[in-house]
Amino acid sequence: PELRPLHALDRVCATISLPNRAPHFDRRIQLTSLFATRLVPQLRTMRLASLRYAILMLSASAGLALAQAARPVAASDSAARARARSDSTRLPYTAADIQFMTGMISHHSQAVVMAKMAPTHGASSAVQTLCSRIINAQNDEIALMQNWLRDRNQPVPEAKPMPMKMVMNGQVMEMLMPGMLTEDQMKALDASRGKDFDKLFLRGMIQHHQGAITMVQQLFATPGAAQDEAVFKFANNVNVDQNTEIHRMQQMLLTVELETHTRPGK
Repeated sequence: PELRPLHALDRVCATISLPNRAPHFDRRIQLTSLFATRLVPQLRTMRLASLRYAILMLSASAGLALAQAARPVAASDSAARARARSDSTRLPYTAADIQFMTGMISHHSQAVVMAKMAPTHGASSAVQTLCSRIINAQNDEIALMQNWLRDRNQPVPEAKPMPMKMVMNGQVMEMLMPGMLTEDQMKALDASRGKDFDKLFLRGMIQHHQGAITMVQQLFATPGAAQDEAVFKFANNVNVDQNTEIHRMQQMLLTVELETHTRPGK
């Protein structure tokens, strides 16, 4: 006989399986099963050679599905970054977000300038350690903010401490961001040395950090602002980190002032 019973074909097709298949193989398996189901009525009239050929094709189809599903996804880093950038830029952001990120670049830049004075102004080892941490953290965050603005085709300011242009009552005015030291304060800091530098630096940086927290609070108080995930995470991190460092610097300042009062001749 040239035809086999249908139940024999069913047993052969049942051996075409994908061992240890992952969930994402299921659709390929379903498609193969559907193909076999529709083919079965036609197989009743096929000759044995045709039947063997059909079974061979089913086996090859299942093997190809397994090979394709198991193939690792080899997306390049640049392509992954491009997709992430595209996803990020579709999230909502507002003029308040842009102003916050732009102003914080200038704000952070002044903190870096202040911290870089420590090695040349006789700062204590504790203050120098604090300054190194501030420089590293703030430079990284400046790059983050510049990239955020660049990805959204916004103007990207240089990392320099400078006033921001603000529109108030219809007039454009230049203003320092909250907490930033004035020109006179920066001159006094630059002229100080040793313990005096430590005190002025710690007082100035506490003021500076408190200003950053004020900027975050103003952002969160603005309707519709900080909905962008990157802005929200960054602003929240600023709030937490600056509060932590303020507490640390207050303790350091207390120690410096106690040492100053207990020195001979004081």
